[in-house]
Amino acid sequence: MDLRGTISPHRPLLVLALAEEAVHLDADLPVLLTGMGKVNATLALASTLARGPLPASVVNLGTAGALRPGYHGVHEVSSVRQHDLDTDFLRTLTGQTVGAPLALAGTGPVLATGDQFVADDDARDRLARHADLVDMEGYALAATAQHFGVPVRLVKQVSDAAGDGAERTWQESVDACARLLAQWTREHLRHT
Repeated sequence: MDLRGTISPHRPLLVLALAEEAVHLDADLPVLLTGMGKVNATLALASTLARGPLPASVVNLGTAGALRPGYHGVHEVSSVRQHDLDTDFLRTLTGQTVGAPLALAGTGPVLATGDQFVADDDARDRLARHADLVDMEGYALAATAQHFGVPVRLVKQVSDAAGDGAERTWQESVDACARLLAQWTREHLRHT
């Protein structure tokens, strides 16, 4: 975990997993780097929000794999679900709903979050039945921000096709993705 800048109740907190994704961001907004995966994301954001002050919003910026053809560029996510938690089975087993999908603002794509870098055609095709994009932190960050009553936005730049060879594609595209995320931030968060 690495917090850069000072959190203010009048400005958003930018939250990213890796320094490579944040390298081109302007220094005028606070940035929290969480590390990869749901556990790191939850721990970093929860401990930051618990210390206070709370930011005006949490904006998760990051890369995502496309689960369906035609997804390129930057997308703001409309809902997020966990792909590595069997919510339906757990409901049958316990009668409780655990890890239900989270609705966010807008009409953008559905994001699937899990502690797996999807670089396999079969896994991608299975996830594409319920989602459009895949990442490793979005659900954890959205759930944590909502727990603290802080508005949250998930903004994802497509870095790869989440299939065979995705790890190579991500490595080759992460810097260009970081530039596009920084541009989105300048265009959409300039007056916040």
